[in-house]
Amino acid sequence: MITYGKKLLACGVVLVIVFGIWTCLIQLIDVRNVGVNGTSIGFARLNMWFHSETGVNITLYKITDWLGLVPVFLCILFALLGIVQMIRRKNLFKVDADIIFLGIYYVLVIAGYLIFEMFPINYRPILIDGFMEVSYPSSTTLLVLTVMPTLNFQINRRVKNKTICEIVCIFTVLFSAFMVIGRLISGVHWLTDIVGSCFFSAGLFYIYKAVVILWNSEKSFSN
Repeated sequence: MITYGKKLLACGVVLVIVFGIWTCLIQLIDVRNVGVNGTSIGFARLNMWFHSETGVNITLYKITDWLGLVPVFLCILFALLGIVQMIRRKNLFKVDADIIFLGIYYVLVIAGYLIFEMFPINYRPILIDGFMEVSYPSSTTLLVLTVMPTLNFQINRRVKNKTICEIVCIFTVLFSAFMVIGRLISGVHWLTDIVGSCFFSAGLFYIYKAVVILWNSEKSFSN
């Protein structure tokens, strides 16, 4: 398990680095002022072509926007689990380590989102309610792909019933796929926004999962 954890950690770090490189390339390759109100967009030809092919589907945008509350609800549930454990055990540090790491992980995700809100890379292809909104990386995609895998991971760790685990796994995969594809073809993001979110989300999740595995392996070894 230690070897697996280290490989997973390395993979996560590589993906975060790839995300960083991807972010830089977006600001360097084929940058044109073809966005809303003449804002600059990297990989302009690719992004414009994909946007023209998908068009804009506001209904799908609103559906995926509302469904974005599902991962938010899951974050709250895990937070409540940690609070209940802390109250019962009367010590924050007696809360399960994977739950503490999960809280740190969610904070890092939020921090990443806020950084890109403060330092915009590009803006949406269309105005939302008459306003320009930051587009990179796709916050909904980031939220879904960082939170939903943790649901599957936690269920597999805490639930012994294989049927329940399989149902949760199927739900996680289908829901995540619908949200990412829905966001992609709704026309409210550039293609590169979604790709960037996928790199960043996968990297962060792999790092979280690796930390939990390595922590448990080290704890088992010391015992």
